Amino acid sequence: MPAPQKDAPEFEGFDPNLFQYLLELTANNNREWFKAKQARYEGLIREPARAFVRAMGGRLEAAEAHLTADDRKVGGSLMRPQRDTRFSADKTPYKTNVGVQFRHEAGKDVHAPGLYLHISLEDCFMAIGMWRPERGALNDIRAHIAEHPGRWRAIVEDPAFTARFERGGESLKRPPKGYDKDHPLIEDLKRKDHILSQPLDPELLSSPALVDELMTVFEAGRAYCAFLCEAQGLPF
Repeated sequence: MPAPQKDAPEFEGFDPNLFQYLLELTANNNREWFKAKQARYEGLIREPARAFVRAMGGRLEAAEAHLTADDRKVGGSLMRPQRDTRFSADKTPYKTNVGVQFRHEAGKDVHAPGLYLHISLEDCFMAIGMWRPERGALNDIRAHIAEHPGRWRAIVEDPAFTARFERGGESLKRPPKGYDKDHPLIEDLKRKDHILSQPLDPELLSSPALVDELMTVFEAGRAYCAFLCEAQGLPF
């Protein structure tokens, strides 16, 4: 984790006015409005998010996690507000959500294993795992599941695990190459994403206890994410 800025403020929670800002951004999703409201973005999103990242950094380090907490303004754990519109029919330039990812130290982008906080008008949630792993990583995960079915089932079928998490993402319509359609774990082998998510009460966003809540998700999903990392030869 990069050294924090001198006299960096501690995380006290996000201002509830964050949601009003996102509502207005949704109605005025253009560069002129965003630039005119830059100070609000800084005060309601960027700086509180950076303080949150710093608070999480200390906790993740103490937990001996291999996840990075990078509080840089650009290129760190806080995802940039600009949308990638190159291949989208929707050309609105800005995201109307806030995303913070604590990715694995070996990862380079959002496809790496990690811990995630999502804030939007539609829903707020916390997640752990891998979103759309690259082909090689996904093949390694499938092979690891097939080679260690007992360990995998012990993780994903644990009652405490299933009561807490929803397993989201997309799946192939047909079995991946090399796997029989009658394989007992075929639905897991067909997955293109390995994400666990848990809803977040929006009111918790305005409290420092948000750090504790995300760390609870980390600990509850640790064995799952460790299995995914082990498949790729990564520590977790």
